[in-house]
Amino acid sequence: MQIPIETFRLDNGLFVTLSEDHTAPLVAVNLWYHVGSANERAGRTGFAHLFEHMLFQGSADVGANEHFELVQRAGGTLNGSTWLERTNYFETVPSHYLEQALWLEANRMGKLLPAMTQQKLDTQRDVVKNERRWSMDNQPYGTWWERLPALCFPPEHPFHHSLIGSMEDLDAATLEDVAEFFATWYVPDNAVLSIAGDFEPAQARALVERHFGPIPRGGPRPPLPEMSLPATFGAPKREVVEDDVMLPRLFLAARAPVFGTEAHYAASVCAAILGMRRGSRLQRRLVRERQIATDAGAFTYDLAKGADLFVIDVTARPGTSAERLEAEVAHELDEIHVNGVTEAEVARAIALVGTELVAVLQSAGDRADRLSMFATYFGDPSLVNAQLSAYQRVTAESVSAFARERLGGDNRATLLYVPRASGVGDGAVVEAAA
Repeated sequence: MQIPIETFRLDNGLFVTLSEDHTAPLVAVNLWYHVGSANERAGRTGFAHLFEHMLFQGSADVGANEHFELVQRAGGTLNGSTWLERTNYFETVPSHYLEQALWLEANRMGKLLPAMTQQKLDTQRDVVKNERRWSMDNQPYGTWWERLPALCFPPEHPFHHSLIGSMEDLDAATLEDVAEFFATWYVPDNAVLSIAGDFEPAQARALVERHFGPIPRGGPRPPLPEMSLPATFGAPKREVVEDDVMLPRLFLAARAPVFGTEAHYAASVCAAILGMRRGSRLQRRLVRERQIATDAGAFTYDLAKGADLFVIDVTARPGTSAERLEAEVAHELDEIHVNGVTEAEVARAIALVGTELVAVLQSAGDRADRLSMFATYFGDPSLVNAQLSAYQRVTAESVSAFARERLGGDNRATLLYVPRASGVGDGAVVEAAA
C-alpha cells in the first residue's frame, strides 16, 4: 500500500506533510514536537509531560479547555501524548473544520506564553500528581513505566529518568522555568505538522501559511548528551518489587538496535514470534500448553536514539510462583537464543505485522501520526511507505542472529513484581558489569 505524500517547509522552519484521501469526509491534523523527557535537564524533569497538559489550558485567543470544547462540539476527537523522544497533539474533525483545527494548533504554538499564569501552572501540577497516583502509584504494576527504563539505562542517560517526572522537580519549577522550556522547544522549527484525509492540498497549504507562517522561528536548542550505549548490558540486571498485587508479573528487557535500522526490523519480527497473538511462542507454550501464565507478550519501545528496548511481559497464572515464572520465561529466551527461529515463524510474524500496518494506514488519524513520526525522527515521511518492504526483507537468519547476539544472559534486565511479603528476592538491583 502506497499512500500519497506531499511535503513543504515554511520559512520559519515548520515541516509540513500532506496526505490526501477522500474516502471519508474527515481530516486529521497531527503535530509532533521533537521534545520528550529525554530533553529535560537534571532537577527539572517532568516538563514535557506537564506541557501535554498545559497546552490544553488556553492561549491568547483560546480559553482554558476551549480547545477541547470547540473540537468536540464540531464532532471531532483530540488528545495529546508524551514519550521519551517527542510530544504530539492531534485532532480528527469533519473536513470542513480543518481551518479551525489548524487555527487552534497555531494559536497555542504562537500564543501560549501570554496566557500562561501561575494559577494554571499550579493547577496542572496537581493534575499531573493525581495522574501519577492514579496511573502508577495506585495501579497494580503501574510503576513499571519508570522502573524498567531506570533499570536498563545508566543514571546519566537521558532515557533513565521517569517519563512523568519527579514530583519534587515539578514542585520546584517556577513560571519562568516553564516559560523558558516552552520557548525553547515548542517552536515551528522543532515541529512537524501532518494533515491526512479529505482536503484539497492547495487550500491546506494556504491555511497552513496563514496560521503558522507568522510564528517566529525559535532560538538555539541545547543538544542531547551522548546517547550511544554498548550493544548489551554486559551482565544480567535484576530488580524484585514487592507490591500490592495478586499475581507475579515479569518484565524482561534487552538492549536492541534503534528504530529505523535494518536490525530493528529483525528485532520487531522476533518480538512478534515470541509474543504477538495466540500463535506466538509465549502465548502457546506458557499460556495454553503449560498454563503457568494468564497473558504474555513481547514488543519493542521503538526508540530512535542510542538504544532501543526489546521487552517481554508475562503475568503468572494463579498458583504459579514467581520463581517458576521467571525460570520458564528464561527457558523460552534460552531456546530462541540458542536455536533461533524457523522460516515459517518469520512468515507468520511478517504477515501479522503487515496486516497491522495496512490497517493502521486506513485511519486518517493513525496515518497522520505515522507521517509525523518518520518526518520527526528521520526527516522523511515517505519512509512510511517503505515499512512493509523493510519487514519483508527480514529472514529467519537475521532474526536468529538478533536472538543470538541480543537475547543471551548478558543482555537481560529482569523486573519482577511479586505480592507483598512473598519472600522472593530482597528488592535489590543487580547492576551490569562496567
